[in-house]
Amino acid sequence: MQVKCTLCDIVENIEDYSLQAKRLRNRKTYMYLCNTCNDRIKERTIERLATGNFRFYEEKKKEDELI
Repeated sequence: MQVKCTLCDIVENIEDYSLQAKRLRNRKTYMYLCNTCNDRIKERTIERLATGNFRFYEEKKKEDELI
């Protein structure tokens, strides 16, 4: 399956039956990022977290009382 990075417009091939390809087919709003763009965003997010001025909002998980 050919995919295009949304940030740098590089076209790459991924396996047709991989989990990432399935997500791209089934969820139209799911964006593909190449490894270089993904690493760059990850590094800069970690740098912003280290400054203390950036708030990282994590999803609050609800605990099921029955389990």
